[in-house]
Amino acid sequence: MLWIFAQMQASLPKFAQVPGLKFFKLMGSGGDTGFSKMLNPNVYVLHGVWDSEEHAQNYFQESDHFNEFKSRTTELYTLFMFTTKSHGFWSKTNPYDQTFPASEGKIAVITRARIKLRYLPKFWKYVPNLSRKLEDQDGSVFSIGIGEYPWFMQATFSIWKDLDSMIAYAYKSKLHTEVIRKTRELGWYSEELFANFSPYRSEGTWNGADLLTKE
Repeated sequence: MLWIFAQMQASLPKFAQVPGLKFFKLMGSGGDTGFSKMLNPNVYVLHGVWDSEEHAQNYFQESDHFNEFKSRTTELYTLFMFTTKSHGFWSKTNPYDQTFPASEGKIAVITRARIKLRYLPKFWKYVPNLSRKLEDQDGSVFSIGIGEYPWFMQATFSIWKDLDSMIAYAYKSKLHTEVIRKTRELGWYSEELFANFSPYRSEGTWNGADLLTKE
């Protein structure tokens, strides 16, 4: 447990030297359904943007650095995706500078925000309710709350059956549109980003299943 907490800072220089890794974030996750002020000490995420899939595979298969992470896991799941749409900024840049036409089938979404400290109580008043509604939404395959730092640097990763399911939630859900309205009115975020992806391949399992074959 202490080892992985230490890696949240200690591994950053090593990730910065990985060939072909253009952008990366090592993140923890929330407890309960993944959207919580409590942390889940057992689930961690490496999100990377690569020059090519070959660079990613070389790192995952041959790197002593990544092998150390693998040796300490009880389960490992890797999802390969290409970006279809993005806007906003993450650490003062948009890392998804190259986009491709969306393919049919499942769509993955990342929403990320840096929350202004004075709005933390209001933000956390809405997020847990919003996450429960997301799980109940038609077409929702998977969702989890992740972040670089607890409470004020937050991201959501979700997978949907198709684009129509995601759009129905994003623009027709009463609670979600209320959060969007409050975001615009109050200016909760000092930085935010929204990106869509087409997941096309996976390795390993998440809770014993492949999310790409889950309905």
